[in-house]
Amino acid sequence: MAGWNPWHGCHKISEGCLHCYVYRMDAEYGRDSSQVTKTGEFRLPIQKNRKGEYKIPSGEMVYTCFTSDFLLKEADPWRPQAWDMIRSRQDLQFLFVTKRIARFGECIPSDWGDGWEHVHICCTVESQRQAANRLPAFLSAPIRHKSIICEPLLEEIDLTPWLCRDIESVSVGGESGPDARVCRYGWVQSLSHQCREKGVPFHFRQTGAAFEKDGRVYRIPRKLQSSQAQKAGLDHDGR
Repeated sequence: MAGWNPWHGCHKISEGCLHCYVYRMDAEYGRDSSQVTKTGEFRLPIQKNRKGEYKIPSGEMVYTCFTSDFLLKEADPWRPQAWDMIRSRQDLQFLFVTKRIARFGECIPSDWGDGWEHVHICCTVESQRQAANRLPAFLSAPIRHKSIICEPLLEEIDLTPWLCRDIESVSVGGESGPDARVCRYGWVQSLSHQCREKGVPFHFRQTGAAFEKDGRVYRIPRKLQSSQAQKAGLDHDGR
């Protein structure tokens, strides 16, 4: 597993962005997250060490642009070169998450075709409204590998209209940070059930900092949020 952030910074566009972890981390260093900048690791996928070997070895999953959005408009001048690097490293798997799937068609390279086999794209939806706004475009987009991310999960969501064989997985998580909004166990349980009914693998990634179950809200430290989610036993492979 490797991380690659070719640019940094973003703009809040929906309710899920309210307590963005990037904004929160940048604020600790007096940095303005709304300023989008190209990073020093922009060329990481094609960089080599002194032995002439790629710094990211063959076979790795590369988590891409997790401190921004790969489809952000401000990154339009840099994205073609990023695509060139992704194209050149077909021995890697690249994954990015976006709230801007509506821009997908205008952001892909001319040789994209039906999608590149080594690129996995996740569309994030935090509410029923955003599911309805984003998922129709996501399903119709030419992408080989598609997943849905419900994080931060802010309310109960019915994903059944969009759970089909094109969706490889659904991942869910609560909101992190001191001002986290509550994530309810019933919402997560419902999504797990929906995915099982449709044969889609499901992963409860983390509880978030404020997690409600059986009428009680638990404040969960960051280091325990993933392990507590696993203890819920809601993950499955779609069967």
